[in-house]
Amino acid sequence: MSAASKPVIVVTAANLAPQAVALLSDYELIYAGKAASEEETADLCRRHAPVAIIVRTSKVGAMALDAAPSIRVLSKHGSGIDNIDQQAAQARGVKVVAAAGANAAAVAEHAMALLLACAKSVVHLDQRTRMGHWDKATHQSLELNGRTLGLIGLGAIGRRFARMATAMDMNVLGYDPFATEVPGDIRAVGLDTIWRESDVVSFHCPLTADNKGLLGADALSACKDGVIVVNTARGGLIDEAALLAAVESGKVAAAGLDSLAQEPPAPDHPFFRHQQFVLSPHIGGVTSDAYVNMGVAAATNALAVLGGQH
Repeated sequence: MSAASKPVIVVTAANLAPQAVALLSDYELIYAGKAASEEETADLCRRHAPVAIIVRTSKVGAMALDAAPSIRVLSKHGSGIDNIDQQAAQARGVKVVAAAGANAAAVAEHAMALLLACAKSVVHLDQRTRMGHWDKATHQSLELNGRTLGLIGLGAIGRRFARMATAMDMNVLGYDPFATEVPGDIRAVGLDTIWRESDVVSFHCPLTADNKGLLGADALSACKDGVIVVNTARGGLIDEAALLAAVESGKVAAAGLDSLAQEPPAPDHPFFRHQQFVLSPHIGGVTSDAYVNMGVAAATNALAVLGGQH
């Protein structure tokens, strides 16, 4: 099959793992670039008439779908599909699939890294030591042994993080209204119990209209004094103004955040002024292994739909 006659798949990124590209050898891949806008993706669809879009960073919805009525599947390069307009896809008979679990190890490990950085003041102590201070006599970190971790979301990432915490002798609570079964190392509870009993609250759920701002002023007031907040899911799950106030008051001891409401954040974001925030640029799922796993899963899922298996 010549390149000119191959059906097209648009990729809203600058690249895919070679293993994924190999799986898609019967298709011509058109890359939108690393920071394509919704309009730019739609323009590519208008020019190339793709049968599928592998969605990484760009928002994909009615604009792109209407630009290429031949699209049959939107395949997410990852597990979170909040940048896909699912209603628009459903209305046009386009299947939406996600690479669920492909980056679970990477994100769970990053959540643990953020938790340990918060509990052990890693970033602050590194900076202090480089400045010539030796805080051995004055600093005390938090020991996680015996503390309680509250998980919001019990998918592949949340369950993996729970196993890591259990190995550190933490008690693990979990809230997930959609979980059909809960592993034995997690005690399933309601949100009220998560807020009331957790020493650490960690988010591992998708962002929806129903849970936007889930951790707000009321939830924070119900939490233990000195709680640690970890978020490797979506920034919109947290009311950032309420979290800032809770950190400034001491209600929240520290927050390890891999995602923010606006990405990238403004240069004067108020979180930057406080050492209690440990921040990373939404890279929890970005490892060399996860890059391959997510690419292969996204390609396999797209092929399954295009081949009529879904």
